Amino acid sequence: MDCLENYRRIIQQVLRPYSNLQYAYDDIHNSTVFDPEADRYLIVSSGWGQDRRRIHGCLIHVEIVEGKVWIQRDGNEDGIADELMAAGIPKEHIVLGFKSPEVRQYTGFAVNGT
Repeated sequence: MDCLENYRRIIQQVLRPYSNLQYAYDDIHNSTVFDPEADRYLIVSSGWGQDRRRIHGCLIHVEIVEGKVWIQRDGNEDGIADELMAAGIPKEHIVLGFKSPEVRQYTGFAVNGT
């Protein structure tokens, strides 16, 4: 299996359980949105809050760009970077895209896609 196919498999494996999260107080459900052809992977939350407000947003957004795994959004309490590493994606191939470029150099992860 080539590297990109392995990354696609790992990302989907790590994200799938987030579609089963149960929210204690709100009627919110998470859905997977996986597009392996464009290398985009999302967990989208939708439903109704306690105050009957509509909830709709992206919980997690991951992309593969130029062979690196970019975490564009990570609304998970603990973050998914450690899970991706534990599943086999090297730290130097993960970019914390939600961090500003000036801060990324201090994270220990890849700085950019090159």
